[in-house]
Amino acid sequence: MTPVALVRLRGQACGQPAHPSPATWQHGGVTAATHSPLFPQAPDSADAVLDGLDPEQREVATALHGPVCVLAGAGTGKTRAITHRIAYGVRAGILQPSSVLAVTFTNRAAGEMRGRLRQLGAAGVQARTFHSAALRQLQYFWPKAIGGAMPRLVDRKVQLVADAAAACRIRLDRGELRDTTGEIEWAKVTQTVPADYGPAAAKAGREAPRDPAEIAQLYAAYEDLKRERGVIDFEDVLLLTVAILQDRHDIAEQVRSQYQHFVVDEYQDVSPLQQRLLELWLGERDNLCVVGDASQTIYSFTGATPDHLLDFRIRHPGATVVKLVRDYRSTPQVVHLANGLLAQARGRAADHRLELISQREPGPEPVYTEYTDEPAEAEGAARRVRELLDSGIPAAEIAVLFRTNSQSETYEQALADAGIPYQLRGAERFFDRPEVRKAGIALRGAARFGGNDSLLDGAVDLPSQVRAVLSGEGWTPEPPAGSGAVRERWESLAALVNLAHDFAAAKPGATLGDLVAELDERANAQHAPTVQGVTLASLHSAKGLEWDVVFLVGVAEGMIPITYARTDEQIEEERRLLYVGVTRAREHLHVSWSLARSPGGRPNRRPSRFLDGLRPGSTGAAGRTAAGGAGGVERGHTSRPGVAAPRRTQRTVARCRVCGRTLTDPGEMKLMRCDDCPSDMDEGLYERLREWRAEQARRSGQPAFCVFTDRTLMAIAETGPDDERDLARIPGVGMRKLTRYGADVLAICAGREPGGEEDED
Repeated sequence: MTPVALVRLRGQACGQPAHPSPATWQHGGVTAATHSPLFPQAPDSADAVLDGLDPEQREVATALHGPVCVLAGAGTGKTRAITHRIAYGVRAGILQPSSVLAVTFTNRAAGEMRGRLRQLGAAGVQARTFHSAALRQLQYFWPKAIGGAMPRLVDRKVQLVADAAAACRIRLDRGELRDTTGEIEWAKVTQTVPADYGPAAAKAGREAPRDPAEIAQLYAAYEDLKRERGVIDFEDVLLLTVAILQDRHDIAEQVRSQYQHFVVDEYQDVSPLQQRLLELWLGERDNLCVVGDASQTIYSFTGATPDHLLDFRIRHPGATVVKLVRDYRSTPQVVHLANGLLAQARGRAADHRLELISQREPGPEPVYTEYTDEPAEAEGAARRVRELLDSGIPAAEIAVLFRTNSQSETYEQALADAGIPYQLRGAERFFDRPEVRKAGIALRGAARFGGNDSLLDGAVDLPSQVRAVLSGEGWTPEPPAGSGAVRERWESLAALVNLAHDFAAAKPGATLGDLVAELDERANAQHAPTVQGVTLASLHSAKGLEWDVVFLVGVAEGMIPITYARTDEQIEEERRLLYVGVTRAREHLHVSWSLARSPGGRPNRRPSRFLDGLRPGSTGAAGRTAAGGAGGVERGHTSRPGVAAPRRTQRTVARCRVCGRTLTDPGEMKLMRCDDCPSDMDEGLYERLREWRAEQARRSGQPAFCVFTDRTLMAIAETGPDDERDLARIPGVGMRKLTRYGADVLAICAGREPGGEEDED
């Protein structure tokens, strides 16, 4: 069965204008602090795609050629900007959907991008992760490049690493097994072979879980095992794709002929291997748009580096750089804390940080709380969550974020004791839950054969039909008592019921079949509906998400920064991790720490050094003004000194020369104006051109339109070109026709007869 895909019940606010705007398809007159409609209608024109964008976002959307670098702070609407860029290019006729490849780092982010593009009327654009895009290419070209069947892809390499350890007679506990697997992944994405692991790890300052020589031995044994068993891992997908594109120029050219325009989201997280793959996709071209924020680089342990983002202008001197600093997500109080964290930062990424400017109304100040021990901290958080729930804030809009997954258990217990439902971020994916799979089958069956289903007797509208179908799967109007597996299953089904209500409200008269069709169209979006439970998540897994209320817990020395962060670079990454946590909050932010780990323990902990000078009653070093903090646009150099700028043959956006609207109709593009805009055509010139065209057609024995179409003649008569350059700018006048007919046309426009004689009239 085709998997049933779902969408979030609440959209993001990022990128909405700071003040109320005229009602449009996107925001319907809402402000930055509200959510956009769940099922918006596609804009009716290319220009409508630009409605509601702020000036910097509009610059991103209309910069359709050449290298473009978007430096986007947290909450500034980067996804909105780049999806509108792609959609505007498609709707304006500049970009062919099938020629665009947008890549990001998670299936969720790629799915969200596809969903937004579809809503903007730009279906057909490829939005994928690096691994997904590479895997498709590898599967397609393997028979041609290698021959035979492609090896099987292993989902998890932990068991293979365990087998490699057994073969090497090395005993690894669970933690060492996990960390060794991570080291192998790091080595592969940094293109480090087993023999070079030791020196490379030392140079990178990595804390190996075992002696580097043992890790290198395990790495080599792991690679041997894969070859023996005929399998590959996810890193191999990238490595093999890079190898094929490097060695087979014919295949590389085939890929490049398919994809002409590239967009890379979260560019600060690109690994050296991913950057190499991107370079091979591009070839000698420069139609590349990258988006990122060096201050959100938190995955360097996986091989990610912000250097590619920070060096973009060096590699592409002609790049346009757009800085997005208008924060539509968080209140000024939250933004002030976020800016304060980065103001004390050091290092290269800090030199390029963006100083955010909140576009929201003021909200409450962040709350700082100290507890005696970790259980007391968890109970305090649960108590405050209960108060927020009682005040009307939905559980799904509350998150508890911690540094390590090991902290989760204490908060799970505290929430369960308080009778508060919760969901673990990074646990089993929504669509993989058995109850969701069964519900999808039941809804599809009811849509096909509902007329014969007694469950639907008396169900008069879509929500009641969905409730009736899911009641057979275990849904009840009231949730079951307590927490645990029974409550989690009910929450999943309740999310589907809520989705049906929203869909029916957005599309009155929708049927069950319409809902199933909508879910099918979103099958690849991977947007799960909101489960009404408080989110428990690590700071790393919270990246890219946001909530009305965020609890940052365990913000103490030894945890943030983590104990094993010793170098300046590692300490600064911990600071950025806390920055990411702070910027997840829209309105309410609670920061807490405990003095001891367990009740009765020694109270020797202190709040994180990152809070010095920021929390009430503390002192700390004064921050610096952000070097690159202001928003705006920087135009790159068209060429290096002494080097001629390359000629560009790319199409540009056609705009009406009367009203300025983007033109997409071929006829209007020839006239360079809308059909309903007033014409300033010289009627006498138009008639002389028609007479001349008729004579040319008679002499050549071909139809008149083969000389010039009526539209082209009208455009010539309206613009009255003075020279060949002006004439060449008119659509329909190509180089061949300019050479053959240019002199005659310019003579007629100047009032002379073709051949040089003066027109007596």
